Amino acid sequence: MDFKFIKKKIYTIVKIISTVLITSAIGLESWNIYALITDTNVPSSLNPIFWIERFAMTSHFIEGIIAAFYAPSRKKMPIKYATYTFFVGTIGLLELFDQEDDY
Repeated sequence: MDFKFIKKKIYTIVKIISTVLITSAIGLESWNIYALITDTNVPSSLNPIFWIERFAMTSHFIEGIIAAFYAPSRKKMPIKYATYTFFVGTIGLLELFDQEDDY
């Protein structure tokens, strides 16, 4: 099998999973903020999940900032590529810095 083919398939799967999980994390955090505003109790069993999603959101946000900073040097639009990298994560940065492959 061709390594580039496998790499492309893995990247695609990771991008789909990452987008779904980050979107879910945004929804979960929105629910948590809504619960705080309306004085509704959130089950305490979800606290570890909140910490994991906050860590993921923070790391993806940092990756998006890095992508926005380096995107113009790769002839990409900063806001567009930062948003893309925020949702797909490290794969977005790998694609930004990989000049040989076309995705």
